[in-house]
Amino acid sequence: MAKSLETELEIMGSTSREALAAKDKEKEQLNIFEMFVQPCLAELLGCVLFISIGCLSVLVNPNGAGPVLPAFAHGLALAIVISVLGNISGGHFNPAVTLGVVISGGLTPILLIPYWVCQLAGGMLGALLAKGLADESSFVNRTGAVCMLDSETSLGRAVGVEIVFSFFLVFAVVMGAVGERSRTPLAPYSIGFTLLTGILAGGSISGSCLNPARALGPAVVAGYWDYHWVYWVGPASGAIIVSLIYRLLLAGKSHRLFFK
Repeated sequence: MAKSLETELEIMGSTSREALAAKDKEKEQLNIFEMFVQPCLAELLGCVLFISIGCLSVLVNPNGAGPVLPAFAHGLALAIVISVLGNISGGHFNPAVTLGVVISGGLTPILLIPYWVCQLAGGMLGALLAKGLADESSFVNRTGAVCMLDSETSLGRAVGVEIVFSFFLVFAVVMGAVGERSRTPLAPYSIGFTLLTGILAGGSISGSCLNPARALGPAVVAGYWDYHWVYWVGPASGAIIVSLIYRLLLAGKSHRLFFK
C-alpha cells in the first residue's frame, strides 16, 4: 500500500514537472516573439503607413504650394505611428534613428539589422502604396515623391541640411525616449514636430528627407537615383554625432561612458 502511494506521488511529481517545463517553454517562445518578432513587424507596418502618407502628401501637393502640406503630413503621421506602435518597437521607423539609439544604448545591437531590413522594406511598400493611390500624372510630374536637391542647391548645403536636421530629429528621439532623466510621454509629439520643423526649414534645399527608408522607397519605385547617397550620409552622420554627445556628456550613469 505504501509503495503504491509512493509510486502515485512520484507520477504526480513527474507530471507537475513536465507541466511546468511545458509552461516555461511556452513562456520562452512567447518572450522571443514579443522581444524580436513583434518589434520588427511594428517597424515594418509603421514605415508603410508613415512613408505612404508622406509620399502621397508630396504627390497630391498643388504646384507652388511649398513644403507646408508635406511637412504637416510627415510630422503628424510620424507622431501617430510612434504613439500607437512605440511601446512595441520603440517607434523608430528610420534606419538613422535606429543607428543612433543602438549606439546610445537604448536598443540591443542584435535588432539593428532586422530593424533596418524591415524599415527599408516598409519604405518601398509605402512608396508603392502611395503610387497606387495617386494618379499617374502626379506620380510622373513629382518623380514619385523622391527626395531630391533643388536645382540651385550645392551638394555641400544639401548634405549640411541633412546632417543638421537629422541631428535635431535623432536628438529629440534619444533625449525624449531613451534618456533616463529627459524621457517624456510627449516624445511622440516632440519627435513628430521636430520632423515637421525640419521639412519646413530645409525642404526647399535638400527636401529634408532625414530618413534613408523614406529616400530609398520612392527611389526604387520611381527609378530615380540622382545624389541618393546624400540621404544616407547626412542622416547617418547626424545620428552618430548625437549618440556620441549623449554617451559622452548628456546620458545618465547607466549610459554615460565617463564621469560616472
